[in-house]
Amino acid sequence: MEIVAGADARTMPGGITVSTMTIRLPDSTAERLKTLAHSRGQSVNKLIEEMSTQALAVFDAETRFRTMAAQGNAAQALAILDRLDGRKAKARRNPATKAK
Repeated sequence: MEIVAGADARTMPGGITVSTMTIRLPDSTAERLKTLAHSRGQSVNKLIEEMSTQALAVFDAETRFRTMAAQGNAAQALAILDRLDGRKAKARRNPATKAK
């Protein structure tokens, strides 16, 4: 697959700037994307936009997680988990007491 970003950015209603991209896909993949978009009642453009948004959200979450993990204190985190495990075990032994 090859993605070529266009230099022809446009401003759409609402002030959103959009760019045109040409994506080269195998014919079979392009046809399947058209079928998927049609089955959802949307354009291929909208389908790709939504899939891109989802992929970027996953990437952003992973990046935040990795950044937080790099700055975290493993010993402190394990101590918190140990305390939580202790509360859950205590609650299992005494169902009248809820784990906090």
